[in-house]
This record gives sequence, structure tokens and C-alpha cells, in this order.
Amino acid sequence: MGRFIVLLMVLFSIGLTLSACKGEKDRGPNPYGTKSLIPQSSYAMLIVESESCIYCKQLDRDLQRDPQLQKAVEGIDVLRLLAESNARVRYRLDGKEGESTEEDLARALGVRAYPHIIFYNSQGEIILRIPGYAPPKTLACVIRYVKEEFYKKENINQFLQREGCV
Repeated sequence: MGRFIVLLMVLFSIGLTLSACKGEKDRGPNPYGTKSLIPQSSYAMLIVESESCIYCKQLDRDLQRDPQLQKAVEGIDVLRLLAESNARVRYRLDGKEGESTEEDLARALGVRAYPHIIFYNSQGEIILRIPGYAPPKTLACVIRYVKEEFYKKENINQFLQREGCV
């Protein structure tokens, strides 16, 4: 009986440890520090996601496995924001610079659907928002639209139609 109780206590503590570690990958290299959403590259792709979102998980798989998407994101910062997280983030977005929780920033950005992808430049100017999931082919074209600065010349819908991305 004593061994059974010890075994239960060990399993319980392992479970607590695993649940406490969940989501640390989204906090950056220092889980106790502040994650930066300020791009190091000319452009950033901020993915606002929710823990319960199946399309967010699909987007994550697409980014890991699809060669076309992997090539498209080269040279652009891919950043993540977890809408339910109280982790601290530094940001420069939409004409504002500051620090807040991930949850508060998602709310301030008006995100209501997940995933919600926001493309912005190094100055924090928002270029484009994609509310919801986009298939890899379409998303690769959208990334190209931003990186190659087609957004300065034409509408995203015209670009996607002309390029055969939809």
C-alpha cells in the first residue's frame, strides 16, 4: 500500500511539472523575461493563436512541413502570440510601442478569430491582416506579397488572382 501511494505521488508531481511547462516554447528563450515582438528583419508575420484552435495547430504543421512555406518565410520574422497567455511581451505595432501581456495585446489588436496573422514592418506599421486559416499555397503567396512589397502597388486580392494563388 505504501508503494502505491508513493507511485501516485510521483505520477502526480510529473503531471504537475508537465502542465507547468506547457506553452513555454511561446515565451522565447527566457521564460521569466519579456518576449519581444519587435522584428529584427524588415518584415514580421505575427501569428495570434489560441490553445484550443485546431486551425492554429494546422498552421503550425504547415509551417513545419510544407517546403513552399518554409522557403517563403526565409528572411521574415515569424512571431507568435498566445491569446490566453499572461506572459509579458514588448511590441511596436500600429503606431504604439510598449509592453503588455499577450492576452491584452491580442485584445488591443482586435483579434477575435484564430489564427489571426498580422504582417508588419520593422517600424511596426501593419501592412496586412489575415483573419483565419489560409492554405499553404495561398499563405506563401501572401508572404511574397509582403516581402517583395507588392502591397505598395496593388490590392492583395488582385495579386492573389493574378498569381493564381486562390
